[in-house]
Amino acid sequence: MHWLIDPLQNAFMVRALVAATFIGLACSVVGVYVVLRNLSFIGDGLAHASFAGIVIAYLLKINLYIGGLIFAAFTALGIGSISRRSELSLDTTIGVLFTAAFALGVLLMSRIHNYVSDLQDFLFGNILGVDRLDIVLVVSLAAGVIVIVMALYKELLFSSFDPLMAQAAGLPTDFLYYLLLLLLAVTIIVSLQAAGIVLVAALLVTPAATAFQLTDRFGPMMMTSAAIGVGSAVIGLYASYYLDAASGATIVLTATACFFLAMAFSPKRRSLLTAVMESRRLPVRSR
Repeated sequence: MHWLIDPLQNAFMVRALVAATFIGLACSVVGVYVVLRNLSFIGDGLAHASFAGIVIAYLLKINLYIGGLIFAAFTALGIGSISRRSELSLDTTIGVLFTAAFALGVLLMSRIHNYVSDLQDFLFGNILGVDRLDIVLVVSLAAGVIVIVMALYKELLFSSFDPLMAQAAGLPTDFLYYLLLLLLAVTIIVSLQAAGIVLVAALLVTPAATAFQLTDRFGPMMMTSAAIGVGSAVIGLYASYYLDAASGATIVLTATACFFLAMAFSPKRRSLLTAVMESRRLPVRSR
């Protein structure tokens, strides 16, 4: 058990473990709605769009999380508003806005002549470098996201599966849609320290996609996604410690390995294979 306890002798590892647990939980819970509503691309888009806010916050010498969150939130609302009020598809709107926002961030970063390690950490992730203030922000934001999702569990579920029926039933579907986008923006900002802008979309999509392979019911899917998300974050964090590798990459690769294992042993896949094998055993009828 020394391999499990020894890393916890380091304060930075304990902080990283707490952050990884809350990040994995928040991403996997929100990720279920992302997968069900086919919003996977918007997660990647908001992550890149937040970079402009992070660079602006750095230049203004304010908290980088706050800057990224403000920019990601406005981008999320802009994507939702433009895609609903114009003839452009959601993917097209995301492609236009997130590339523009990311380009703005790169432009502003290019004006900073000295090397900026803090901004590099947000690009590629560095969960082992979180401090106490980061822990407070991550835990607070992640807990807030989870509480809101649980409080509006049925409403978000209904509007995700059948928006037209939910609207006919009197639910504020537009409000729930924009709220989900804001929750997605907050979750992405929370996750940047772990996986970075480049890989954060994987933390949102992969645990939920893995759970989708294992169950058809929404409640078990969310709980399975949460277990996979937290487990992948913790295992990936330990792997990064012992391999001396990038934490974001090991966390994402752990989640990806779970996804392929779920595909191989999924009940859906087994039922399909059983159906194929049974069809091959059927006798051929002669005319």
